[in-house]
Order: sequence, then structure tokens, then C-alpha cells
Amino acid sequence: MLFNFFKSKDSAESKLFYKTDIHCHIMPGVDHGAQTVEESLQLIEAQQRWGIEQIILTSHVTDDTFENNPETLAEGFRVLSEGVKDAGNPIKLAYSAEYRIDTLFVNQLENGLIVPMPDNYLLLENAFIQEPIGLDRLLFDLKVKGYKVIMAHPERFPYYYGNLDRYKELHEAGNRFQINLLSLAGFFGKDAKKTAEWIVKNGMADFLGSDMHHIRHAETIDKYLHSGEYRKLLPWLERTVKNDIFKL
Repeated sequence: MLFNFFKSKDSAESKLFYKTDIHCHIMPGVDHGAQTVEESLQLIEAQQRWGIEQIILTSHVTDDTFENNPETLAEGFRVLSEGVKDAGNPIKLAYSAEYRIDTLFVNQLENGLIVPMPDNYLLLENAFIQEPIGLDRLLFDLKVKGYKVIMAHPERFPYYYGNLDRYKELHEAGNRFQINLLSLAGFFGKDAKKTAEWIVKNGMADFLGSDMHHIRHAETIDKYLHSGEYRKLLPWLERTVKNDIFKL
């Protein structure tokens, strides 16, 4: 079904302008994203139709829900890598995680259990209820430790909507922003979409991510990439987005 959906709509206009996805949940069975290798392969093939050639898998690491660690992530990567090889798919894969800023993250950080992206980039997710206490100090300390912080989908946190200057403060402090394609497509509502576009037009969108979990997400992104909205925003995106700094 997914294959037929994308085959019927495939065109040059639906291609992304970069070849690397740095945020997705398609490692099978480790969080609430893809649950089987077959589903993972379908989502990978969807990305390949958009021109993606390499993917950094970023499964959730969150307290009480998805308490992944280096061992569970490595095992999920092994399973998917074998599935990709068996399918003869040429996609290049690496793995890290999307780390929620919580007690589990702090404990893993203190015990050397963090799995960073290539070149020591680290994808961090704020809590959704309120900004984490001591966020600025934590982000500073991570930089001192040699990590390059990427803040995952900052456009999705309602507590910033009434204080857009906070985005400027965080970005000027050297934190990179990763915007979700799903947010730009309107999947998370009007406020997230409006804020994502504001961040893009203000030159603060350093990375884009699919944040794909399942087929519905893939279909939403595909529809957006065929839209006039995407084409109109493209000049701003191309100025700042640097997904392809990663070489897998």
C-alpha cells in the first residue's frame, strides 16, 4: 500500500535538497516508532524517494517510557542493518538517540552512556510541559564536555510561543535548531507550523528532520514536498540547513 502511494506521486519536485535525515524513529521495536524490520524498510524506501541516501537513527531515550541505553540501541541497529543488507538496500545508516532532558539523561551522561551522532553532535529534546530547570547551564556544560548541541523540534514547545526572543537567546548561545518537516506540513497544528516557519525565515533552522514514526508521517511529508508551500519556503531553508555535514 505504501509503495503504491509513493509510486503514484513520485516526481522531481518531491525531492529534498539534502541527502541526510538526522531525526527519525525507524529502528524497529525500541520505541513507539517502527515495530518491525518490514515497516522500517518501508519508511526507508519512502525517504529514498525524496532523495535521502543516509539516515541517522534517533530512537527515544526517556525516563519511565523508553529507557534505552547503548546496548538496546546497538541491538536495534544490528537487527535493522541485517534487514537492510538482506533486502539489498544501499541506504547508509548510523545511530544515536533523541535524548529527553530528564533524570535518565543526566544519569546516562554522568555514567558515560551517551551515544552521540558523528562528530559528537547530540540531539536533545525539551520536556513538553515547561522548559527544563537549569537548561542554559546544562547546555553550556555539554559544550564544555565537547558536545555540539542540536535542539530537537523547538517549534513544538508551547511555552515559547509567547516569547519568541527565547529562541534567539538559545540560538545565539550556540545551540543548533532542528525543525521537523512534519511541523512545516502542519501535522502538529497551526502554532507549531507558524513557529517553525518563523524560525526558518529568521535564519535559525540549522537542520531539518523527518521525525518519522510510521506510514502516516511518511504520507504527510510526501504531500508537503509536493506543495507550493514547500517550494516557497525552499530559498530560506537552503540558506541555513546543513544536514549533509554528516558523512556516514
